Amino acid sequence: MDLHLLFDNLTNPALLFFFLGILAVQLKSDLEIPQNSSKFISLYLLFAIGFKGGLELSHSTLNMEIIWSLLFGILLAVVVPLYAYFLLRRKFSVANSGAIAAAYGSVSAVTFVTAISFLEIEQIHFGGHMVAVMALMEAPSIIVGVLLMALFSKQKPKNGDLKKTVHHSFTNGSVLLILGSLAIGFLANEQQAEGIKPFTTDIFKGFLAVFLLDMGITSGRKLNDFVKKGWFAVLFSVIVPIINGIFVAWFTQYITADVGNRFLFAILAASASYIAVPAAMRLAAPQANPSLYLPMALAVTFPFNITLGMPLYLYIVQNF
Repeated sequence: MDLHLLFDNLTNPALLFFFLGILAVQLKSDLEIPQNSSKFISLYLLFAIGFKGGLELSHSTLNMEIIWSLLFGILLAVVVPLYAYFLLRRKFSVANSGAIAAAYGSVSAVTFVTAISFLEIEQIHFGGHMVAVMALMEAPSIIVGVLLMALFSKQKPKNGDLKKTVHHSFTNGSVLLILGSLAIGFLANEQQAEGIKPFTTDIFKGFLAVFLLDMGITSGRKLNDFVKKGWFAVLFSVIVPIINGIFVAWFTQYITADVGNRFLFAILAASASYIAVPAAMRLAAPQANPSLYLPMALAVTFPFNITLGMPLYLYIVQNF
């Protein structure tokens, strides 16, 4: 692995703000980002990346590579929670296994946004259709997780509850915003897009830094309690993303030759949802323990991916 690339990633200001958030918690500082501001920034990031992805997509011609990319993303969102569920059942209940499996089959929009920033620093091109791939991977894993719980649980969920969960997975705010922004960016012409470029592009990295500061504070608060729950969860939170990321980084050579797209596929496969899935599981599986699946995704997998994971997956893409 290129140590220079790893050093550049670890000294990225946005990433350092993440570590500052963790440090603030350990020092028992009162530093925090107001909840309303945090929500606004997360909405802004989804909006900006969706809009820019739509612009890129409008410049692309629909071809078999894009179609195969979309289908492969959906396949990943189905296969990952399936195999993850049966690994997790060795230690956890049906509800907890289903919720964690759904989180690891789904994707982290913030990890995806950080990965795009990483590619821009390295000046590596990627296709706008990858934003659509990310958005399409949110819902299938949630549905698979719920279906696994329904299949193996002694207490079967009511049909109405299942319908509500499926509906929620498709209309979840993050999914709706990213798809809507993608469509708007696709429809906008160059002159119209240029008019809001200062908002969608120029201030993007600053907002990302503040958001990662907030993520660092949140992760720091959950990390200590989570480690006490056992090493199986910690190991799963690192090993499964590594396996997913490395395999997909290698396999996507058969789907696309674009280094940036292959890297983003690896990040999508390795990431875990800590926004959309917890919101859906609150409705679908209230018996699942959020203090288990939320810290696994946010306090372990997320930091690993944005520090060591990204240089590792890029190395695999560029050399295999």
